[in-house]
Amino acid sequence: MPDPSSRPAPDFRPVEILLVDDDPGDVLLACEAFADGKMANRLHFAEDGDKALAFLRREGGFANAPAVDIILLDLNMPRKGGREVLAELKADPQLAGIPVVIVTGSLFEGEILKAYNLDVNCYITKPIDVPQFMKVVRAIPDFQIAIVTGRPTAGDHV
Repeated sequence: MPDPSSRPAPDFRPVEILLVDDDPGDVLLACEAFADGKMANRLHFAEDGDKALAFLRREGGFANAPAVDIILLDLNMPRKGGREVLAELKADPQLAGIPVVIVTGSLFEGEILKAYNLDVNCYITKPIDVPQFMKVVRAIPDFQIAIVTGRPTAGDHV
């Protein structure tokens, strides 16, 4: 029988998450939720769609940006909004496979349908109260992000 100690250790690399949101309060809540949930991740931030796409494409000052495993995308942002970002992501063969979770305050059914028509993986409406929002943010990683006992790795703000 093989010795279990001779098996290679599982690969527990941090999951690279790009949070695209222009609201500093929502960004802070997301950071707290990920830290409280002890998620194995590196959380990166972009405050608008233009910066998010530059990060994902490793353009300009983002040449050393990591490949992103999942994108948390707000719909309503200045400059290039979430709808435009989502459309560009899904049209780009290099980026189309990255899972996208829409995290927004919009309850408009038309917006939800548009997002799903652009192949979004999940649509979550931001709760108004802080505990509910943190609960939702903690639940998002369930489909790709591992829970660990150590401290999460800090990411970068773009």
